[in-house]
Amino acid sequence: QVQLVESGGGLVQAGGSLRLSCAASGGTFSTYVMGWFRRPPGKEREFVAATGWSDNATYYADSGKGRFTISRANAKNMVYLQMNSLKPEDTAIYYCTAAARDLRAGGGDYWGQGTQVTVSS
Repeated sequence: QVQLVESGGGLVQAGGSLRLSCAASGGTFSTYVMGWFRRPPGKEREFVAATGWSDNATYYADSGKGRFTISRANAKNMVYLQMNSLKPEDTAIYYCTAAARDLRAGGGDYWGQGTQVTVSS
């Protein structure tokens, strides 16, 4: 059973940056696809970014391209989401997710509890 714990959320002004972290335990981390989803207020959960077996394989939703960077450190069982040039519409609960398959369509088999990101205008 894989456990995921997010951290790094908070309140930031528009144009600012945040780095989210996700600590994984209980599985063979290096074999999992890792991703980030978010749930904006009053909206459905949506895909943000994902990374496959190596750092070279990364995927982004259009909303985050050029601003967000996903990375992973397999030796530390960590995945990160660096978010720059944040906008008020980035306000959401951000979730870390993991699966042994492509998770971009609906997320993975394992989820963290989420971390709140609030961007003020």
